[in-house]
Amino acid sequence: MHPYKRSQRLGILLREEVADIIMRRVKDPRLGFVTVTDVEMSEDLKTAWIYVSVYEGDKDLTMEILNSAKGLIRSEVSKRIKVKFIPVIEFRIDKSVEHGDRIDRLLKEIKETEGEM
Repeated sequence: MHPYKRSQRLGILLREEVADIIMRRVKDPRLGFVTVTDVEMSEDLKTAWIYVSVYEGDKDLTMEILNSAKGLIRSEVSKRIKVKFIPVIEFRIDKSVEHGDRIDRLLKEIKETEGEM
């Protein structure tokens, strides 16, 4: 018996493959530095929500580029992963990194304020 559900195993595999495909096959020079941070699968495994962090460049433009490359990415995934049905890909911005950065900044400000007292 596997320690993870099938959806989790497929999500982990998709995260690795999609990250590699974006890095090697999506050839748009306007694409910022993108990291695939997580993949959530629907219960029926027919939809994959792929969370990305964008570190450089315009986030809206990067999402536009990724969304226009969904067909290429899904086609490449179908060549690399042998499953009955290749999930529909939906990209989403991962806000957890921004949230963590904001918390770090606030903690730093509090520490600096306490140091002035």
